[in-house]
Amino acid sequence: MTGIFITAGPFDGQKPGTSGLRKKTAQFSAPHYLECFVQATLSAVGAKGKTLVLGGDGRAFGAEAAAIILRMAAANGVARVIVGRNALLSTPAASHLIRLHGADGGIILSASHNPGGMDGDFGVKYNIANGGPAPEGVTAAIHAETLRLSGYHITATPAPDLSQDGSYSLDAMAVEVVDPVSDYAALMESLFDFPAIRAMFARGFRMKFDAMCAVTGPYATEILERRLGAAAGSVMHGTPLPDFGGMHPDPNPTWAADLYGQLMAPDAPDFGAASDGDGDRNMVVGRGIYVNPSDSLAVLAANAHLAPGYAGGLKGIARSMPTSTAADRVAAALGIEAHETPTGWKFFGNLLDAGRVTICGEESFGTGSDHVREKDGLWAVLLWLNILAATGRSVAELMQDHWQKFGRTFYSRHDFEALPVASAEAVMTALRDRLATLPGTLVGNTQVTLADDFAYHDPVDGSESRNQGLRVVFANGARFVLRLSGTGTEGATLRLYLEQHSDTPADFARDPQEALSAVIAAAEGLAQISGITGRVAPDVVT
Repeated sequence: MTGIFITAGPFDGQKPGTSGLRKKTAQFSAPHYLECFVQATLSAVGAKGKTLVLGGDGRAFGAEAAAIILRMAAANGVARVIVGRNALLSTPAASHLIRLHGADGGIILSASHNPGGMDGDFGVKYNIANGGPAPEGVTAAIHAETLRLSGYHITATPAPDLSQDGSYSLDAMAVEVVDPVSDYAALMESLFDFPAIRAMFARGFRMKFDAMCAVTGPYATEILERRLGAAAGSVMHGTPLPDFGGMHPDPNPTWAADLYGQLMAPDAPDFGAASDGDGDRNMVVGRGIYVNPSDSLAVLAANAHLAPGYAGGLKGIARSMPTSTAADRVAAALGIEAHETPTGWKFFGNLLDAGRVTICGEESFGTGSDHVREKDGLWAVLLWLNILAATGRSVAELMQDHWQKFGRTFYSRHDFEALPVASAEAVMTALRDRLATLPGTLVGNTQVTLADDFAYHDPVDGSESRNQGLRVVFANGARFVLRLSGTGTEGATLRLYLEQHSDTPADFARDPQEALSAVIAAAEGLAQISGITGRVAPDVVT
C-alpha cells in the first residue's frame, strides 16, 4: 500500500444488496463513509495490480466520489483505471468496457432508478471481470471487510481532470479517460440493422425517447438522432443533471407520464421509450398501447432473429421469477431452454457465461442479452426499432400478432412504497406462515396448486438461493408473487406481482387490471395487505 492511512470506521449497514450499496446521498458524502465502503471493496477483491473501469450516472456527488475512488485505487496498488469522461458511464456501457478491455472489474456509481440530488440517493456497485454484478460470494466478502476494517488508504495526490479524454498518471497508477459513448455505440451498430432503421426514419417514422435527465441522454442523442436519423428533439430530457431535473428517473407510466401521455394522444408518434438513471432499464410504448416489460421480453425473444446480431437464433431465455411466464411460451415454441431465476441481474451471469441463454429479462423494466452482463435499456429500444423496421408492423400490430400466436398473459405489479419495515415484514411473515396449508384450498372459483417461498438452484455452479419471494399459483393458471424490494433507501417497498393467462382472443382487448381482478382479490384475501398495512391502494401500478 502507498499513500496515507486514515483511521475510520467500521460503519454499520454497509451490506451490499442485489445492486450494490444504496443509501441517501447525504450518508455517502458524510466523512469517511464512502471511503470505508470502497476500501472494503478494494480489499475484498484484491485490487493490487488490477485494471478497473469507473463511471456512473452523473447524479449528485458522483464526480467527487470518482475523484476519491481514483485516489484510493492508486493508494491500494491498482495498476490502471479506465474512467468515462466527466465520470459518466451508463451501467451497460461500463459492462461493455470491462469486457472490451479485459478489465478485472469495475466500480459503478449509481442508485439506478432512484431519485438523485443531495436530498436523493446514491449507490456504489462492484462488477466482476465478466462485466456483470458481483455474485453473492463477492458481496459477502465485501460486507465482511466493512465489519472489520479500521480505516482506508488514499493518496494525497489530486485526481486528474476527468473532463478531457486522454492518458494520465496518478502516482504509479495509469488513468485513461475515455469517451463514454463511442465504444457502446459501435457495439450497438454491430448488433442491429442500422441502415434499415435509418430508412424507416427517413420514411417519416416518428419516435420520442425520454432520457429523464439521466445518463442515457448522450447515448440516445448520438445513436438515435445522429446515427439513425431520428428527428432533432426525438430525445427528451437528454442532458444528464445531478438531480435529474427533479424527475424520478424510473421509466414506467407513473414517472414517465409526459412520454406516456404523448403516446396516448391523437397525434401520437409511432413509438415511445424511456430509460432510467443509469441506462439499464426501459419502458416501451406504442401509439395508443403500453407494452408491459414481461410482454416486451417475450416479443423481443420471439423476433430477435430479425436483428443481424441474433440471426442465428437464441440459445435460451431467462427471466426473474416475478416476471410473467409469457417468455416461457416463446422458449417452448422455439424449442430452447427457459430459466426462472431470483430477482437480480447477477443470477443471469452464470447462464450467459455458460452459453445457456441469449436473452434475459425482469419485470422491473430490465431486458438484455449476452452482448454485456447487465440489463440494457437502449439495447432493448434498438431491438424494438429493428423489429419494427424489419416487419413494417406497428407496436399495436406486433402485440396483436404475438397474442394470437402465444395467448395473452395479463400482468401487473402493485408497489406499496415507504411502508414501515415492521409492517411490510408482518405481511410477508403472515403469508409465509400459511404457505404449507394453502395447496388444495379453494380461493374464489379456483384452487391453489402451489404455494412456496421460491428457492433457486443454479444449474451452472450448483449454488442455492433461498427465500426469494412468496408464490401462490392457481389451477386456472393465475398466480401472484409477494416480495420485499431491495432497491429502496427509505422504509420498505412491498411488491405484489399479478398474472393471468388467456388463450381466448375475445379476452385480449380487456384492461389488465380488470382481467386481473380475481387474482387481485385472491391476493388481498390471502396476504391481507390492506388489513396489516392500512394501505387501501398501491402507490405505483405498472
